[in-house]
Amino acid sequence: SVAGVLVCLLEYPRSKRKKGSTMERCGQKYMTAVVKVFGPLTRNYYIRAILHAALAVPAGFLLSTILGTVCLGIASGIYLLAAVRGEEWRPIEQKPPERLHIGDTIKQPPSNPPPRPPADARKKQPAEVGG
Repeated sequence: SVAGVLVCLLEYPRSKRKKGSTMERCGQKYMTAVVKVFGPLTRNYYIRAILHAALAVPAGFLLSTILGTVCLGIASGIYLLAAVRGEEWRPIEQKPPERLHIGDTIKQPPSNPPPRPPADARKKQPAEVGG
């Protein structure tokens, strides 16, 4: 049960992506602080792969925990592959809100009129309403 709590604490905070934006999970900032305290021990995916593999070994001896063993083994393989590709866990940093400039919020009016139906379709509409 302690191993399960450790894995949950380690896995809950999402890592920042190299490209694009990353959505932070609810309450992740508190868990991120815990993961950041351990520094390279939790940031390095090689260490995470070894940790998951080590946790899978004792669970493999009980039939009731075989599914958890398989999940930890798969997670270990995924982390090992990610580590070989040069990835590591990076915290999602909160950006300070940018101040809007008054000139940027004023939009230009449209230069073209909105599209209208052909003249034939406009003439038929009043006739249909009356009939």
